[in-house]
Amino acid sequence: MAATKEQSISDKLKLLYNLQQVDSKLDEISVIKGELPMEVSDLEDEISGLSLRLKKLENSLADIDREIAQHNNYIKESETLIARYEKQLDNVKNNREFDALTKEIELQKLEIQLSQKKSREATANREIKQEAMQGIKEKYDARSNDLETKKLELAKIIEKTEKEESKLRKESDKARKDIEDRLLASYDKIRKTYRNGLAVVTIARGACGGCFNRIPPQMQIELGVMKKIIACEHCGRVLVDDSIAKQVED
Repeated sequence: MAATKEQSISDKLKLLYNLQQVDSKLDEISVIKGELPMEVSDLEDEISGLSLRLKKLENSLADIDREIAQHNNYIKESETLIARYEKQLDNVKNNREFDALTKEIELQKLEIQLSQKKSREATANREIKQEAMQGIKEKYDARSNDLETKKLELAKIIEKTEKEESKLRKESDKARKDIEDRLLASYDKIRKTYRNGLAVVTIARGACGGCFNRIPPQMQIELGVMKKIIACEHCGRVLVDDSIAKQVED
């Protein structure tokens, strides 16, 4: 919870500037890491998606194999029946039995043709899915290698910066407790507005240290008096006098 004790404008500016300095150092560490954390996360998501697609294709291929095996069984069954019916033809007693057996043989031949056709279609479909699976596997392996490389790069950076980052985060949390909620909310809002995360800046050569627009002389005088918190009229960043910066940095 932010501090509730009465603070002077000078104290408030010191606290804000100190917090900015700490957070800027954290931002520098984030810059060192660059896009690696996001790249690692994106690669993990992509690999997870590829893995799911591979699993679906594996299941689909298994279904196709069962279908082909089933058609082969149908063909064998029909061939067995044809052989039986042809043998029975040798012992027919009349034309009616002959015609009935002949029709059964033709029917089984049609069943064989149908099963062969469906088996060829399933085999062609299997080849297409196998080709797709091979492409996904290659992509999966490539992304996995990329992920391993990115993770190693990130791990090395984290190893170098982890201690410093942990220390700075504790400092940032501690500094926040001494700043009133209203100022802290404004500070965070401004930080999110700008990519460099600067919400509290000094004046450099008569210009805002954030947007570099000129600061009117009267406003510079008011900054030195420190009777109120003043924001840059161009970018909205909180402005602090050099004396505040020197006290914090010393």
